[in-house]
Amino acid sequence: MTASGSELEERIRALLDARSANSSICPSDVARAVAPDDWRPLMEPVREAARRLADAGEVEVTQKGAVVDPGSARGPIRIRRARAD
Repeated sequence: MTASGSELEERIRALLDARSANSSICPSDVARAVAPDDWRPLMEPVREAARRLADAGEVEVTQKGAVVDPGSARGPIRIRRARAD
């Protein structure tokens, strides 16, 4: 299954819109929503889409609740709407 970057970005936005303002999503949530039976190959493309949205200021990428640089984050991440804090 191939999904375009813009499709993945839209799916991230849609999943975040469906949750409370303080909630986050896992990249696997996005991958599974796009390709339920073959989602693993989409994990890196979803992370790339999250990085683009973070660079645009739309989302924040977190690890253990702390905002991290999405370009250097390794391991499990979460994606949430950008907060004004």
